[in-house]
Amino acid sequence: MDVRGRLAQSPKPKLKRRDVAAARLQSHAWPVSMPGWRRLAHRWGAAILEFKPPRGAGSSAAALLLLASASYGAVKGGHVEVIAAQMQDLCDQAANGAGFGISEIALAGEHEVRRQDILTLAGITGRSSLLFLDAARMRARLMSNPWIAEATVLKLYPGRLRIEIKEREAFALWQKAGRVSLIAADGTVLEPTVPRRFAALPQVVGPGAEHAARDFLAVLVRYPQIARVVDASVLVAERRWNLHLKGGVEVLLPEAEPARALMTLVELERSKKLLARDIVAVDLRLADRVTVRQSDGAAAVRDEALKAAEKDKEKKTKGNKSKASEKGSDA
Repeated sequence: MDVRGRLAQSPKPKLKRRDVAAARLQSHAWPVSMPGWRRLAHRWGAAILEFKPPRGAGSSAAALLLLASASYGAVKGGHVEVIAAQMQDLCDQAANGAGFGISEIALAGEHEVRRQDILTLAGITGRSSLLFLDAARMRARLMSNPWIAEATVLKLYPGRLRIEIKEREAFALWQKAGRVSLIAADGTVLEPTVPRRFAALPQVVGPGAEHAARDFLAVLVRYPQIARVVDASVLVAERRWNLHLKGGVEVLLPEAEPARALMTLVELERSKKLLARDIVAVDLRLADRVTVRQSDGAAAVRDEALKAAEKDKEKKTKGNKSKASEKGSDA
């Protein structure tokens, strides 16, 4: 007791947060035979109550929230490319200052594509650095040009860049829906219009003709007597070909074995000068026969000739009958 007769009280112990949490949980303790899921909940509850965030966690969370908001605003406002370009410029400036600027650019394989067009397509400027140059991305950008079939980008440190390309070759002219384009052998459209220097290339017409042209023209070129007088090759229903000749004659080829039909046409031209006649079409679609359609003028002349021959025949028949009757009367 103290001098006033009061009972002395021991000082209250200072409990840590985890002790308080444990005491609270113990006050609601479950029996020892509690199920497994309850024991797990008990353990997790104690861990959560005694968790103490590290120092600076709030500042980091605020900075992360600010960064996420800025990123969302950049995406929503369409400023991602601008920000990326600015970051790229900063990186290039640092790399150039460290001696990794592009001092030499060597190109190989360019013929139809100009040097400046290649550099522009590759995204190379006076500020570009070799260190932060993305060779794979540059290669993909170069191959987006239809003339470029293959591209190789070599970074030779500290400051040399080599670009090698393989170009497609102009192969034929392709007409579709009244528009004529320049195509490569694989059907790639090289130019939406035809430069004058390519005007003499063979012409193919119709949907799908740009992809089927290589195989068919490889067959046609084996018969130069026919190939040199072909004005255009028309793909019909993406199955078979018709030839429009310079003289106005149309040649109908079969779907199967067009080479056999072309050989037949060569033999007819050699033996009968078929293509020099006044005809408008030669149908070679059937293997056992050839059908020739004359022009209207030739057909009219032929009809007149047939009528004249028929009249002559009738006259001769009447003359023979009259002579026979005269002989009978004399007898």
